[in-house]
Amino acid sequence: MKYGITFLLLASFVGQAFAARARIDTVSRDPHASVVVMDAATGAILHEENADTVLFPASMVKMMVTLLVMERLQAGEMRLGDYVHVTAEAQRMGGAQVYLAEGESFTVDDMLYALSIKSANDVAVALAIHVAGSKEAFVDLMNKKASALGLTSTRFASVHGLPPDEGQQPDRSTARDMANLSRELLKYRRVLMYSSAKKRGFRNNTFEMTTHNRLLYNVEGCDGLKTGYFTAAGFSIAATAQRDGRRVIAVVMGSKVRQIRDQKAAEFLEKGFALLPSHIASRVEPASTVSGDTRQVDPEVLSEAESDAVPVVLDVEVSDTKSTEQRGFPWLIIFSVPAGLILIVFVLLRRGVF
Repeated sequence: MKYGITFLLLASFVGQAFAARARIDTVSRDPHASVVVMDAATGAILHEENADTVLFPASMVKMMVTLLVMERLQAGEMRLGDYVHVTAEAQRMGGAQVYLAEGESFTVDDMLYALSIKSANDVAVALAIHVAGSKEAFVDLMNKKASALGLTSTRFASVHGLPPDEGQQPDRSTARDMANLSRELLKYRRVLMYSSAKKRGFRNNTFEMTTHNRLLYNVEGCDGLKTGYFTAAGFSIAATAQRDGRRVIAVVMGSKVRQIRDQKAAEFLEKGFALLPSHIASRVEPASTVSGDTRQVDPEVLSEAESDAVPVVLDVEVSDTKSTEQRGFPWLIIFSVPAGLILIVFVLLRRGVF
């Protein structure tokens, strides 16, 4: 009897680890479902394929999280050195993560690196709660910003881009909207410091984060921006590169294979540079300053409108929800924890505790 109760408890624990996911249609295609190539300076579309097909952006939704944080940094409502408190809700997030623990605190700067490099879902939740008080309130801010930017085919349902739980809706967007969101994000020069970082330590360098964006290693001038993946969505990327002061954005969404996504994104970046008008030096239109705001603003967050300096990308070795390139470790945790419990129960049984 006692063995039966023990294993029922363990089965219950394992069942909770596999939370029900809503069934959604697979939208990925071979080689991809949608493409947009954009001149970052003007917003002109250089090439498009099914640009307005509504798809699942997955972790690319974190670009909007970053944008809302950058806006508040520029306005002086937040500073890079401010500490973000980790709640129990943030700790519980699965998928890609940096394993935040309730009660920990990390700076906004550290959180933004983790959001960009590791595509950390727990960090996305922590930042959302820090800014808006709850995930739900932050998602509302995301949708209001999407509407203000004219992203008419975008509807955010989460702050992380994971596949929806039972009874919830997935995040939805198009390659055109994601390209326009990328262009808006590029108005903040510090964003490229985060998105170009290939590796970086976290938690006093006890945990190493490695980028999911392999284009940083093999595409000339590539310095961002964000990858995304879950099974039904396929592999997606919002990629950008700069050469000789000219910048191109290439969004590839819904590839069945990650390597094909990367190959196509690299090809479309090359195509974008070839199609740029020769007499135009691409430069992102700078973000506007906050009129009449006398609060102190972190100089490293200022948009190009507030500085004559050329944006600098750190040349240092310093995000995809549950992609094949990262989901191995979470699965290891799922199976190792029950195994550990079984071992503990066995020892206790031997000692006559039950």
